[in-house]
Amino acid sequence: MKKYIYSLLFLNMAATGLFAQAQYEASQDLPNHPGVKVVRGLVNKYLIQNDTAFAWYGQSQSYYKPDTATLNAFERAKGKYQFVVFGGTWCEDTQFVLPKFFKIQEASGIADDDITLYGVNRAKMSLGNIAKAFNVTLVPTIIIMKDGKEIDRVVEYGKTGKWDKELAAILNK
Repeated sequence: MKKYIYSLLFLNMAATGLFAQAQYEASQDLPNHPGVKVVRGLVNKYLIQNDTAFAWYGQSQSYYKPDTATLNAFERAKGKYQFVVFGGTWCEDTQFVLPKFFKIQEASGIADDDITLYGVNRAKMSLGNIAKAFNVTLVPTIIIMKDGKEIDRVVEYGKTGKWDKELAAILNK
């Protein structure tokens, strides 16, 4: 079953890269959080980066400077790994980590096509049950894949609170 799910994900990632269109829905997070926009489904960083509803993206990214060791690990990973990222636009942890992850990606030259981003709602559900297939229970979740198989993942701030260094350590294995 997992092999089937990973194959579907790979096809989904390939289609996203070829056609560069998002397959998602956006809604307001009502009634308890008016004005909060929730994006659910397959999206890309540009959608979040350019949407004024997500001002947190630029703010969070602006003050982050990844260290050399982290950038080097990501640079060496170019073309070798794929990243499947689950995040909630409503989630403060995602708002903190996601922009910084993409700053590392851009600085290290990881291709956009090597990253698949899924938005989830507060129930951690994405369109197509992809989040459930990957057993995502907390966000953000960054899954590192190689040849269609999960190598490892970092959930929220990681085990140490240094999610970026944990990602680098996984890539350095």
